[in-house]
Formats: sequence, C-alpha cells, structure tokens
Amino acid sequence: MRILVLQHLDVEHPGSFREFWAEHGHDWTAVELDAGEAIPDLSPFDLMVVMGGPMDVWQEAEHPWLVPEKAAIRTWVQEMGRPYLGICLGHQLLAVALGGEVGLMAAPEVGFAQVNLTEAGATDPLLGGFGPTYSVFQWHGAEVKRLPEGAVALAANAACPVQAMRWGRHAYGLQYHVEITPTTVPEWQAIPAYAESLKTALGPVAAAALEGEVAARLPHFNAMARRLDDGLRALITTAP
Repeated sequence: MRILVLQHLDVEHPGSFREFWAEHGHDWTAVELDAGEAIPDLSPFDLMVVMGGPMDVWQEAEHPWLVPEKAAIRTWVQEMGRPYLGICLGHQLLAVALGGEVGLMAAPEVGFAQVNLTEAGATDPLLGGFGPTYSVFQWHGAEVKRLPEGAVALAANAACPVQAMRWGRHAYGLQYHVEITPTTVPEWQAIPAYAESLKTALGPVAAAALEGEVAARLPHFNAMARRLDDGLRALITTAP
C-alpha cells in the first residue's frame, strides 16, 4: 500500500502510525507543505493522511499552499473516491474542502477529554468499537462549525460537537489525536502557538505535568491508533 501524508509542521507527523505501516510493509511519502514541497501526482497512492498544524484553514494569505491542498483533498475524496484520514487540522481541511465551515472555539481544548459516539458513530466500521464514550488527546482552538453536505458527525462532546466525522464511506476526520508518541508533548510545547494554547487551557502547573500524564496513557492511545489503522486497511481492501 502507498500512503501520501500531507504535513504542515515537521513535528506533526504520523507518529505511532509509522510503526504500524512499517510492520505491514507500506510505503509512505511525506510532503512538508509549510516548507514549500509540492503535492505529487495523486494517482499512485491508496490512502491520503493529512496531519495537524498551528495554522488555521482560512489563513490562505499567510499560507498560500492551503489553496492547492484543499483542491487536492477535494479531488482525492470526491473525484477519486479513495480513503482519507484527517487528524486535527486535517479533519478541518476535509470539512472546508467539501463545503463545510470551520471557525474558532470559545476556548481552546487541550489535554485529555472524553468524547461520545453519536448514533452514526456507534455503528461506524472504523469508530464503532471505541464507544460509547472514550478518552482522547486534544490540542486545538478551531472546530468544524458546519458539516459539509453528505457528512455525518461520529463523535462529539460539550466543547466541540464534531469530534469525528465521515463523508461518504471512505473519508474520515478526527479532531483529536491518537498518533501521539513519547516525544509529542515536548516537541509541540516548543511551538509558540501551541505553548500559548496549552497554558491558556490548562494553566502553568497542569501544562508542566502534561508530558508525564501522556506517557502513562500511551498504551491506550497506541491501541486506538492500531485499531484505526486496521480499519483503514480493511477499508482500502474493499474500496472500489
């Protein structure tokens, strides 16, 4: 299987998914859009994975590569009909690329949170086994305000009503992170925008303790990521 990964920051990479892809012998190509790398021809790839980043989906003037990225997502999902996984910013990009709306939250959601599967999520082949309520890791200040036509919300909580979504049967977006590794928190804390949102959401004491708390919960998140990876492989196998 060939996987195309679109990245917006070098430390926001596929994380634990890289281990699973290596186990199964998958070939994956990372394109660092914020460094000026161009999106390649999409036709050789089986799966598109779009990661997070500190920018917002509407900041096209500051980050002009957002324009061709949205176009590539739209082509991949709508025209080519191939499997897609978007995480955090990648989730929001899926929504706006297909005609939805993304905006700022009342307050950033950072750290651990509980999400609840919706009725559609409870029977979803990718997420249905996680519920009805499960713990996730968050680090975002924007959210999907309006789903694109044809999309359904799969998970929600009080802070953010679209924690996960599906468009059609093959395109998924997750607002939360399951790919985290032992280096995730210290690497993200080094990004000024992330450090600011972390302190705003948690306060300095809880922010300082976050790395250790994440380390204690890594087995949980790694198991979630592996189950998602298994589901994506099954989706690709049955894709038309």
